[in-house]
Amino acid sequence: MSFKKNKYVVIKKAISKDMALFLYNYLLIKRQVTHSLFEKKYISPFERIFGTFGDGQVPKAFCTYGDTAMETLLLKTQPLVEKQTGLKLLPNYSYARIYGHGDELVRHIDRFSCEVSTTIHLGGEPWTICIDPTGKETLPGAKDIPKGISIDLKPGDMLVYRGDLLEHWRNFFNGENHAQVFLHYGNSKTKQGKSNIYDGRIHLGLIKDPVFLQQKDKK
Repeated sequence: MSFKKNKYVVIKKAISKDMALFLYNYLLIKRQVTHSLFEKKYISPFERIFGTFGDGQVPKAFCTYGDTAMETLLLKTQPLVEKQTGLKLLPNYSYARIYGHGDELVRHIDRFSCEVSTTIHLGGEPWTICIDPTGKETLPGAKDIPKGISIDLKPGDMLVYRGDLLEHWRNFFNGENHAQVFLHYGNSKTKQGKSNIYDGRIHLGLIKDPVFLQQKDKK
């Protein structure tokens, strides 16, 4: 399977099963801590440093942007992703979720910061991810919607794909927990890729808040 030709590739055992399950349990504990901090009103319900419950795509899932462990994984797996894609990459950001029963991820494409995207199954019950390799965006009200292909990942397996070009989604989840992490990179050869390093932040490990954004030169 060629990433250059198909715009996606599956990497088996991109990280070890032990590492995947370690990060899975790390996220479970972080979810519990974040819930307690919110429930006891120790932090504001609008605080995002520890994570959030729900975002614009999955209303109830625990989500964490720029977690330091996941950002470290972003750097660790970069050489592997570069080898599989044939591209010299720049790290943009990480985003992890724990999905629960009844969750689904609607069909979508991502923003440019997800030019080269990866998703790694960390733990929990298996859940198929679907991807449409045609690169054709489904318009509202469309009748002929491509079915796409279904990909099943084991803990530690990684799917690499053009997140900004290929529609991807997950159907209704019947299990209790499924954790995965998105690791996003930019192409160092493109102008946008160079300007979007760290997803616009001053360095990795930060939330995307105005105080932590790079100051662009005004010309």
